[in-house]
Amino acid sequence: MLVSQILRSKGDTVFTVGPTDTIAAVAALLHSRRVGALVVMDAERVVGIVSERDVVRAVADGGGAALDKPVSKVMTKDVLFAQPGETVDALLSRMSDRRIRHLPVCLKDRLVGIVSIGDLVKSKISEVEAEADGLKAYIAAS
Repeated sequence: MLVSQILRSKGDTVFTVGPTDTIAAVAALLHSRRVGALVVMDAERVVGIVSERDVVRAVADGGGAALDKPVSKVMTKDVLFAQPGETVDALLSRMSDRRIRHLPVCLKDRLVGIVSIGDLVKSKISEVEAEADGLKAYIAAS
């Protein structure tokens, strides 16, 4: 299965914040949107990604005062991206190797979606179940 197929089924909505938004605002948006990560955009350009883990680390390191700092202080600046034509297996491998849970999807430098490790695992399970059902049907017909 390809990333583009996952985005077609789950949608291409990506929640974003600006680099000057506070960590408190980011935490509130993560909570209200029920997502684990937000893409940090400066105009039309991806400049980072911030996750729940980043927020927790900031508060653990700086206490409550960290909530008033800009997200640019805690975001991951070296963002890994996925392409719509990549396979689920390739992304699962990359995400496992790098220990990350979210990948923004870009097409020609334009943000077109985001996939989580949960999206990929769900897709993989569906694929394996469909294959198993096909094998059962084949065996039953023989």
